[in-house]
Amino acid sequence: MIETFNASTYLLDRHIDGGDGDRLALTGPSGDLTYAQLHDDVRRTATGLRDIGLLPEQRLLMFMADSPEFVTVFLAALRIGAIPVPVSTMLRADGLAELLRDSGARLLAVSADFADVALRAIADAPDLTGVLTAEGADVPAAIPVHRLADLARAEPDGGPRPTTADTPAFWLYTSGTTGTPKAAMHRHGSIRVVCETYGRQVLGIRPDDRCLSAAKAFFAYGLGNTVLFPLAVGAAAILEPAPSRPEVLAERARTHRATLFFAGPTFFANMLRAGLPPDALGGVRLSASAGEPLPASLYHRWTEHFGVDILDGIGMTEMLHIFLSNREGDVRPGTTGVVVPGYELRILDEEGNPVAPGTPGTLYVRGESTATGYWSRYAASRQVFQGEWLCTGDTYVQDADGYYTCLGRTGDMLKAGGIWVSPAEVEARLLAHPGVEEAVVVGAADADGLEKPVAYVVTATGAAPTEAELIEFCREGLPSFKRPRRVVFVDAMPTTATGKVRRVELRAHAAGVLSDRHGEVVAS
Repeated sequence: MIETFNASTYLLDRHIDGGDGDRLALTGPSGDLTYAQLHDDVRRTATGLRDIGLLPEQRLLMFMADSPEFVTVFLAALRIGAIPVPVSTMLRADGLAELLRDSGARLLAVSADFADVALRAIADAPDLTGVLTAEGADVPAAIPVHRLADLARAEPDGGPRPTTADTPAFWLYTSGTTGTPKAAMHRHGSIRVVCETYGRQVLGIRPDDRCLSAAKAFFAYGLGNTVLFPLAVGAAAILEPAPSRPEVLAERARTHRATLFFAGPTFFANMLRAGLPPDALGGVRLSASAGEPLPASLYHRWTEHFGVDILDGIGMTEMLHIFLSNREGDVRPGTTGVVVPGYELRILDEEGNPVAPGTPGTLYVRGESTATGYWSRYAASRQVFQGEWLCTGDTYVQDADGYYTCLGRTGDMLKAGGIWVSPAEVEARLLAHPGVEEAVVVGAADADGLEKPVAYVVTATGAAPTEAELIEFCREGLPSFKRPRRVVFVDAMPTTATGKVRRVELRAHAAGVLSDRHGEVVAS
């Protein structure tokens, strides 16, 4: 007989059964919740979700800020066997509508700050049957609207649905290595895997820890930092609903006594630029980084200023969390460290053969937290999920001591602020400007060694758009992190004999663009 396992029970009920209901579970600007209070809210909300008709494996899209309501909805959906789908709160109405349609979501949960965007998206989501509103959210939709506070007044449920480790649990959308939004589908058992591997054996999270994350919980990285890891061990999560800013998170760390701090390299660099005093993170015992490689120079500047070590690692939405990481007391700056217990890695050449240490190749990973595939994306699933192995799309090299170093993306995708950016999406936006004839976007390192988009543009005949004009045009039509940091105007793109743009030449040229150390682009 297959053993039952529900991730909500793993994260909550164990602590109640163990007599730890009075421990602090959630804290932050919205107030404190103990494990007993959170458990009660989740059980009541689970009943409420059932009462309004949400069935097992139906999707509940979460367009929500990091808040107690976010945690409650996520766990309550898991509890009844439904599929919570946290999505980026940076989406515009058309992007949100696209994910509502793609997922076939029956319910949409919305925080107050995003109600206007949600209302515009609902009109283009025919499968949606209801909206759940957090405190202060007003969404006067034509479909039923349910206040989360009202759902939480239902009678506590009699227990979780008897799911198994392999039961579908939640989805997370990612552009990943193929450039279009797609949902990575995760099992209930994946939550336990990442908590018992990276959480316990690398991060070393303890019940007395308090976790603060710059990455929001709709990211796989932020979900682990903010919800999964602290709840798995009976620790506390510090929830910050507002956009992450250095001075705000430094104040939250001080006020709520954070001991673990999670961010990406871009945010670490921003904290140094913010002029925070050296003791701003005085209570933090350890930091973790992911999303993009952490340059060695940035690591040294951070640790020398704040006196807090950083464990740089790599994870993927498809793997749920980090599977390759540096270790406390054994950090090699500029590397991504060594494999996390429970995972296996290999580096393959273009023919699929293993390479020798010191030879670059594409990184592959396997482990029990791997997603089961992408929802309704057969070709993309075949490309990324290759038997037991997952192709990361990153080029890596392993040294003789077993430490891995990232050399960049195997394909053309790039990351800005730790978030995948599709060059084609930015190029499409630039081409929508009447003054642009041709556009190519590549990645370039800024002064901190972090990758940002740079656009090469051929202007239309008779047009003379400025660099500032095109950057602002992109900012208006795309999430801000996707905008080009520089626009380089060229007479023509360098091309191959068959007419394909030589992106490799543009990437080489762009290596100095953000620091103005570049020469002429030669077209042929």
